[in-house]
Amino acid sequence: MSTFDFLGTLQTLIAERIQSSKEGSYTASLAAQGDIKVAKKVGEEATEVALSAVAESPARLKEETADLLYHLIVLLQLKGLSLENVVNELERRHKNN
Repeated sequence: MSTFDFLGTLQTLIAERIQSSKEGSYTASLAAQGDIKVAKKVGEEATEVALSAVAESPARLKEETADLLYHLIVLLQLKGLSLENVVNELERRHKNN
């Protein structure tokens, strides 16, 4: 499995957890709190990424970035968007430059 294939797998798992509202699932409980709460969590995680980039080890930066990606995928799902939508936007911007 390639690096980016796993992101698709993770996105699918997140979508399934959100839809099923599986008891005991962090994803389901986070999503149930709504997009405002998840957006705040994304902001917190982004701050942690920035801080770890300047004051922590590369290993810690990797961990914080993983947290940010996970929470960002949850937020995208709640807003009816996907990683594919984001990649398409990046491709569009690249073509226009």
